[in-house]
Amino acid sequence: MPLDLTRIQALCFDVDGTLNDTDDQFAEQAEPYFKAIRWLLPARDYKRAARRFVMWAEAPGNALIGLPDSLGIDDELAKIVNWVSQKRKSRIKHFRPIVGVIEMLAAFGEKYPMAVVSARDENSTRIFLRQAGIEQHFVCLAGALTCAHTKPYPDPILWAAAQMGVKAENCLMIGDTTVDMIAGKAAGAQTVGVLCGFGERNELLRKGADLILESTPELTGILLKK
Repeated sequence: MPLDLTRIQALCFDVDGTLNDTDDQFAEQAEPYFKAIRWLLPARDYKRAARRFVMWAEAPGNALIGLPDSLGIDDELAKIVNWVSQKRKSRIKHFRPIVGVIEMLAAFGEKYPMAVVSARDENSTRIFLRQAGIEQHFVCLAGALTCAHTKPYPDPILWAAAQMGVKAENCLMIGDTTVDMIAGKAAGAQTVGVLCGFGERNELLRKGADLILESTPELTGILLKK
């Protein structure tokens, strides 16, 4: 179903694949290795295999939550996601914002309170925000350890909504993985899936995305029409 623009009072953004595209560089670096064994891969799609590998390496929870629902162990997987996110050590590196994100956030700055909702650790997330010069746009940051549970639980979105002074149902969760969609829906928020990260259109739709965009900055033209 399409977005109900009249409900949206605040925005929650994931980081990796949504605001930051550094992981795309990692995928490109991994591609030659998967190309060498492409005959072993489904449809010999080494590019997709490289992206899936990086998704697993950077955020194991995102890969785990993509297992078929037919297994009937969603709750157990969510607990594993939370544990992995809290135990994973930060890796400080140079970050690169997705083209157009800086301008988008500046355009939204006076219209919407905004929050970062990430399963990444708070320290490396703040480093990215500062490197990109966008930290000042956000009211709060929910990292892996901010709440008792991280995505795909709704806890960080509920917490961010409270910090921004709005109801969770009036938030819009923007992210690139099924974990973001699941967390957003569990919190009662609307969700936007973006294809500039690791998520794929069909899986994002299956997990409840209300809207799919090719890239995060496309949101500007949609929300500023209100």
